[in-house]
Amino acid sequence: MSTQEQTAPAPEGNPLAPDLATGPVHSEPVAAPSENVGEEATAGATAAAAAGIAAATESAVAGDVSTDPAAAAEKKIVLHHLDDSRSQRVLWLLEELGVPYEIKYYKRLPSKTAPPELKKIHPLGKSPIITDGPITLAESGAIVEYLIAKYGKGRFVPTEEGWVDNLYYNHYSEGTIQPILVMGLIFTLIPQRSPFLIRPITLAICKNVLNVLVDPQVKANAAMIEAHLAKSPSGWFAGGPEPTSADFLMSFACETLIARGGNSAGEKTKAFVSMVHGRDAYKRGLEKGGSYAYA
Repeated sequence: MSTQEQTAPAPEGNPLAPDLATGPVHSEPVAAPSENVGEEATAGATAAAAAGIAAATESAVAGDVSTDPAAAAEKKIVLHHLDDSRSQRVLWLLEELGVPYEIKYYKRLPSKTAPPELKKIHPLGKSPIITDGPITLAESGAIVEYLIAKYGKGRFVPTEEGWVDNLYYNHYSEGTIQPILVMGLIFTLIPQRSPFLIRPITLAICKNVLNVLVDPQVKANAAMIEAHLAKSPSGWFAGGPEPTSADFLMSFACETLIARGGNSAGEKTKAFVSMVHGRDAYKRGLEKGGSYAYA
């Protein structure tokens, strides 16, 4: 059976959907999976993602061969960057990729929330957001996968052995650990912002929530991360020789664990963050990004 026959088109509206997620779309018998299914899935997902992204932007750039510098400048990736935010890891990735980009800076309000100007870029007004030609994309995970698929040129792709770990930690970073860390921050800030007369009451309530609900979850997740990194021969989340999307996404969570996780971060987690911070691309991103509390 040919490769062409086995590949299904990505679902409409999802140019990043890999062929392995949709399966065959013809009526011929499907061959049994090969022993190298992990390797084939990695290669298939990467190739399909890159092809899907190219197809998604083709109509916007078809026939455009202008060499006008102003026109070229307009095609730069634009990162809408909020200080002290998860946007910093996208800056790191952009520096690793070496692609031209522009930063538009946004400062947090006194309430620590994002300014309303971000809603002009995306309806939810969250950061990070990138614009790349006709494409506007929010969500850290989507941005990281998009940039690696379109501009990675084969870099930052997990090995066959690390493919599942990379997949898991891509989703774990925003789906599990980040909500817990955000909850911890919220219940820490509530007493500080409460009126003076009721502050003792809110402090007692929030302390109880932290002790009963949040802190045990932080410790359990920190222990799992530490155990996973202890098994990695390279110290990266997918175990390969260079960072993958999982590392870019997990960097913020691990930085946050160290900064305000109540000594829950282990030595391997600290070593991972030190490895990230030691990379030249990270340092360049930090210089360009401005205020960042977790470096």
